[in-house]
Amino acid sequence: MGRGAGFAPEARHKNFIASRSTGIISLNRPRSQPLNSVVTPYNRAHHWFVILLACGTLLLIVAGALVTSNDAGLSVPDWPTTFGSLYRIPPMVGGVKFEHGHRMVAELIGLLTIVLAVWTWRAERRSWMRKLGLVALGTVIAQGFLGGLTVLLYLPPAVSTAHATLGQSFFCLIVIMVMVTGREWMEAQPIMVVERHRPRLRTLVTLAAGSVYLQLILGAAFRHSGIKLLPHLISAVVVTVLLLWTITRILAEHSAVPQLRRPARALLILLLVQLGLGFGAYLTRVEWGSVAAQPMLSMVFATVAHVAVGALVLATSVVLAFQVYRHTSPQAEIVVAHPASAKVVA
Repeated sequence: MGRGAGFAPEARHKNFIASRSTGIISLNRPRSQPLNSVVTPYNRAHHWFVILLACGTLLLIVAGALVTSNDAGLSVPDWPTTFGSLYRIPPMVGGVKFEHGHRMVAELIGLLTIVLAVWTWRAERRSWMRKLGLVALGTVIAQGFLGGLTVLLYLPPAVSTAHATLGQSFFCLIVIMVMVTGREWMEAQPIMVVERHRPRLRTLVTLAAGSVYLQLILGAAFRHSGIKLLPHLISAVVVTVLLLWTITRILAEHSAVPQLRRPARALLILLLVQLGLGFGAYLTRVEWGSVAAQPMLSMVFATVAHVAVGALVLATSVVLAFQVYRHTSPQAEIVVAHPASAKVVA
């Protein structure tokens, strides 16, 4: 069978099922040895705890966006205390309700992350997962210190941007843990797909996820008055092109692989929503709200929604990248030495 059909004359893997129509190679490992479950069994309680933490982290991102959008960053002027107290809740009025509310959610997420790190260390047998739990703990601690510095240094753009960016990074880290603690990741066998075109899908998803991350940095820098709007707009065009290119490739060539199709479709929907929210945030913040005495409700809603959906776009692009790396291989073009030994799925 020639290379035009997606098969090579020499083989490196003999135990598989190859599909001529979809370009899928399913590694035919014994059912008694599913990937990952040999190392760590699926832990339902642990998995749902990570989901809870991911939802809480998204709520924290929303709370942080409310602080920035309402110009409430210095409504509580001290840190780590709040008006001189470590435990008293101040009157939740004006900007204090946003700033102190953000701090309370952050403290809850910090406590949950400590629980996650300890639980992961005790329950996980995968060494890289145990280290990932510790990285999550270190990230949330660093995020807390950056948040304190934004107050103590009176909202410097560079520190405020780093604080916002690290929060997005922490959210992605927790979403990755949600994915790799799920039953599908731990028990299902990878479906290796044949790559026939360049650039490789791995290259595309890496560029796409990296561009989204850069776009979120530029967006945070603009919100915190560190840069002008133009770099953010130019980056938005690049991000849109890369994401649409990646999504189109996956849906056109690998729609038979649900692990790739589902995040690609979700990413397409999120991208369209994010573009609409970005336009709304531009109108309400730049065009209509530039001379407003205080932040308008429409501007706050559009900006906060734009930040939240941006976090979901980043997380989904990272999930898609992980799935592509798991279900594709640089050696995927090399299929069988003897076509008769392969079962071609029509």
